[in-house]
Amino acid sequence: MKTHHLHPWCAWALVALPAIACSSGGASPPIGSATSHELQESVNACTGAILPQLTPNPTTSGSTVPSNGDMNPYGVAYVPDTFPSDGLLLPGDVLVSNFNNATNLQGTGTTLMDLRSGAPTSVFFLDRDADTPGFSTALAVLSSGYVILGSVPSTNGSGICSEDRDSDRLRHVGRGSLLVIDRFGHQVTTLESEQLNGPWDLAVADRGEHANVYVSNVRSGTVTRFNLEIATRDDDRGRDHAREGRDRQPVRVASVTRIASGYIHRCDAAAFVIGPTGLAIDTVKDVLYVTSTGDNAIYAIDGAREASSDSGVGRVVVNNATYLHGPLGLALASNGDLISAQGDAVNPDVNHPSEIVEFASDGTFVSQFSIDPAAGSAFGLALNESATRIRLAAVDDGLNMLDTWDVPNCTP
Repeated sequence: MKTHHLHPWCAWALVALPAIACSSGGASPPIGSATSHELQESVNACTGAILPQLTPNPTTSGSTVPSNGDMNPYGVAYVPDTFPSDGLLLPGDVLVSNFNNATNLQGTGTTLMDLRSGAPTSVFFLDRDADTPGFSTALAVLSSGYVILGSVPSTNGSGICSEDRDSDRLRHVGRGSLLVIDRFGHQVTTLESEQLNGPWDLAVADRGEHANVYVSNVRSGTVTRFNLEIATRDDDRGRDHAREGRDRQPVRVASVTRIASGYIHRCDAAAFVIGPTGLAIDTVKDVLYVTSTGDNAIYAIDGAREASSDSGVGRVVVNNATYLHGPLGLALASNGDLISAQGDAVNPDVNHPSEIVEFASDGTFVSQFSIDPAAGSAFGLALNESATRIRLAAVDDGLNMLDTWDVPNCTP
């Protein structure tokens, strides 16, 4: 969602901001947060919830705008600790995808940015020919050294979607692509399937040489599972050294299955398109969580890994008009909580714009705070946890910034 223009003070490098240590005595509510009553009265920062442990201000903030002027950051992904460090990316970096070009037209952005603490923001990948513009929230980094990036292009470059009511089709919105990029910033292949129809977001269960990639399709209101086979380590030119007899592509689609459908999908004047967006996979319980912006709800697909057929929208986990305002990006915390960004395109709340909201696994509200006082600024987010640290990254696409929090994990 993008209606704002680049804020004049956006910096090119990450800027460290004061960090407030987490303590057992509790944390102050973040800027723009809900009332103390809504935060469950004197929230103790060490109860296990994620959002109450964050500091009032982000640890760092950095511009996501490259030299070509792309804007409207959407997807966010951390580079995992196990990622090879002999390429352009380092473990701990944050990747951010841009959906708009310099003239702020939806579905025309061509850059994937690398934000590294203490270093200038850089372009990790550029679609120079603009063959696959409109980089969406569909973004993930595999431990094997590859990045998966989705695009939902404006096919006529207008940045405007229109509906064909006779055929239930979204016009001027392309089917899009899933690009596979190696650690040197080179596109090595494209994942293709008739089931791919506007990859708006994705979640990955990464198993090294195998991965399950779950994709939300905004043009069709469906969720698709890609089962991938991934080559062994490649050399510095990105050439595949897979075992003999295997397809020479470094990442190959073994099978594709539609596992969910029936989510509202339509054009939107502010957001370009609306449909199923955020995905988060619980690999232990084998549950895939889906945020549906148009339905203003969060669903669960049980048995996602082995599902061989379409289960419809799945079961409702969160259907709460008080705290859901067009949910978009989604992350699953280690304690089972769901953290969802609210884009304000559906059921907006002027008193709590651009909220990130945390819910328990049973759908109970836990906490919330706003990343920007202007509506429509929240979209993608990513969470990286360890026993001692919590790292959360969230785009502010109203200001074309990425905010990150890096705080001690106070969970007892």
